[in-house]
Amino acid sequence: MQPIPPSWQAVLFDFDGVIADSTQVKVRAFATLFAPYGAAVQEAVVRYHLDNGGMPRHEKIRHCFAALAGHFLTETELDQAGRRFSALVLEEVVAAPLIAGALDALKQLKQAGIPAFVVSGTPGDEMRLIVARKGLAPYFAEVHGSPLAKPAIVADILARHGFSPDRCLFIGDAMADYRAAAAGGLHFLGIVPAGGNQIFPAGVPVSSRVTLDR
Repeated sequence: MQPIPPSWQAVLFDFDGVIADSTQVKVRAFATLFAPYGAAVQEAVVRYHLDNGGMPRHEKIRHCFAALAGHFLTETELDQAGRRFSALVLEEVVAAPLIAGALDALKQLKQAGIPAFVVSGTPGDEMRLIVARKGLAPYFAEVHGSPLAKPAIVADILARHGFSPDRCLFIGDAMADYRAAAAGGLHFLGIVPAGGNQIFPAGVPVSSRVTLDR
């Protein structure tokens, strides 16, 4: 294990693609959810999903139905679509392997007494259930998800715990993660799979594995 930089007060993690190798689980779920609207809509929905990683799920589903499928959801329909999506992904995300380095990083933080937080676009209750069922709950001080957007979650964590932003690290794989870190003044590490597209601005540290030494 690499030593932890002694300056970190806290480390914040996205989940899909950062802790769990579950990005394709969500891709398949969006394709399934929009299958009744045909292949062209499915393709457009998947592209929107991938281009807007980290967006709260209910916002993404509402937009895709309205803008791409031409169906404006009622609140009841939005809730039903969200529940179906959850049913499609839950077991697969629980079963998904961890991203390289993720468990080692969590163990290092636990041993050093540095709190770790999940900041996800997945609904909060679902995210907490997944973390618990994967046996990862002991490694996290708090697990957060939508409906709050990531910048609001980050701001809340910093305010409640009195952390200094320049002594906190956010590890994510989407531009929404980078923007949340930048808005809060946190350091950032972008996770980019081997052979994957580097989506982050020039100069942003990136890695194919989770590491605490950015």
